Amino acid sequence: MRILVLGGTKFLGRHTVDVALARGHEVTMFNRGQTRPDLFPDVEKLRGDRDGDFASLAGRSFDAVVDTSGFVPRIVAETLDALGDVGHYTFVSTISVYADLSTPPTESSPLADDGEYGGLKARCEEVVRERFPQAFIPRPGLIVGPWDPTGRFTDWPERLADGGRELAPAPPRAETP
Repeated sequence: MRILVLGGTKFLGRHTVDVALARGHEVTMFNRGQTRPDLFPDVEKLRGDRDGDFASLAGRSFDAVVDTSGFVPRIVAETLDALGDVGHYTFVSTISVYADLSTPPTESSPLADDGEYGGLKARCEEVVRERFPQAFIPRPGLIVGPWDPTGRFTDWPERLADGGRELAPAPPRAETP
C-alpha cells in the first residue's frame, strides 16, 4: 500500500511511519524538512508546507493518507485540495472535540463549537468528512509515549522510575491532617 504521512518525524507521525514500514508498506512523508530531516533515510520525502506550499504533491496519488497534525480547518481543506487521487483518509482528531467532558461522551454527544482547540478539530473533522465520508477519524484522549515533545505525561513515570520520594495527591477519601 502507498501511504502518505503528513509530517512523520516528530511524535505520532513517527510511530505511524515505523508501523507502516514494519508492515511492508511504501511510505512517503510530506513535511517541511525541519524536524529530524535525516530520520527514515529510505523513505521518500516530499518537502512543502501545509500552509500554502503543496507543489511537491502535484500529480501524486496514494492509497491512503494519514493526517496526525491538522487542527486548522482552512489548512486541512487546502491540504485536501492539493492531494491527487487518494483512496482512504485517516484524520487523527481528539476527545477534546466534545463540548462537555463532565460525563463520558458518546459518538452522538454535542461537539465543541468555538475557536479553541476542540472546536477547531471538530470543524476539521467536518472538512474531512465532506470529501471522505468513509474517513477513519479516531478521537483519542491524551496520547503519550516515546518522542512526545510535550512532557505532559512522561514526567511522572520518569520521576517514579528514578525512585525516591514523590509528591502525589491523596486518595479521594483520605483524611487531611
